[in-house]
Amino acid sequence: MTGTSVSPAVAGRGSSTPGGTPPAPERNGAARPRAGAGMRRTAALMVSPTLLVLGVVVLYPTIVALYNSLFGPRGLDPATGFIAETEPFVGWGNYTDIFGEAGERFFNAFWNTTFFTVVTVGLETVIGVTMALIMHKAFRGRGFVRAAILVPWAVPTAISGLLWRWIFNSDGIANALIGRQILWTTEGFHAKLAVIIAEVWKTAPFIGLLVLAGLQLIPKEVYEAARMDGASAPRRFWHVTLPLVKPALLVAVLFRVMDALRMFDLPYILVGAQKESVETLSMLAQNEASNVRFGPASAYAVILFVYVFLIALAFVRLLGADLVGDGGGWPRRRRRRRRGPAEVTA
Repeated sequence: MTGTSVSPAVAGRGSSTPGGTPPAPERNGAARPRAGAGMRRTAALMVSPTLLVLGVVVLYPTIVALYNSLFGPRGLDPATGFIAETEPFVGWGNYTDIFGEAGERFFNAFWNTTFFTVVTVGLETVIGVTMALIMHKAFRGRGFVRAAILVPWAVPTAISGLLWRWIFNSDGIANALIGRQILWTTEGFHAKLAVIIAEVWKTAPFIGLLVLAGLQLIPKEVYEAARMDGASAPRRFWHVTLPLVKPALLVAVLFRVMDALRMFDLPYILVGAQKESVETLSMLAQNEASNVRFGPASAYAVILFVYVFLIALAFVRLLGADLVGDGGGWPRRRRRRRRGPAEVTA
């Protein structure tokens, strides 16, 4: 059995005295943990105001809504026959009611919310990327085109809803262009179509703006190398532009998905309240609260919060580090492999 030879120089490093006593720890090595702890404390102090604000505006209302969802609306007290002054405790009754009498309206609002999110975000992504490619090109009047494209996004949603309500009026511009008399702001699929058109017109420039910021970070040398390799324009877009702009595009899509799931003001102003064709979960919760049914309204708000949270969590977990441009999946911890004695002395 052969042993591993150790050079005298290497052996001398292990001890500072002939007896082999270990050397005293270096001061630099001892100061590093202190510096790391100080940096962590500084980072915690800098982040604490943001966490405090988030706790006040997000965590506290969520807890209050969850608490209120456990109580039912005021009504007649069966014991006394008078109207109860306090809201009765019903536990999870407001949540189980969605599978009973209130289920039809709830699931209709849930379907409308999901339908609007999928359709509008899909169209906005295609149109927004097209806008970004147009704004990225160098041509005369590019500044005017950029300003014109970004104007719809700068218009407040309430003003946008009133504008499109005038356009979709019975004697408005939309009917004059198509040559037919359509009641856009009533019940039916045409009401959904009106909301989709107005929403895409309003928010597609947002995706275009974020994608344009990603396009401006791509070096021109990459496109020149692709042209020298004989890549056509579609291949350059699919294999060069789209992968490099993917992080910005994913962030834009994530923001738009979370915003579309909370859609309220545009269909409320454009079409109106209590319209089965366009009623969303936010509109349903607002309608219940306006009718002094705070318990069911809080339950619908909590369900919407959980729905948005799960969609955002699934979006981030499936895409992982692509949101920050690393190109990999969900980050994995690296395991340190212990070195053997031969590797240390080599």
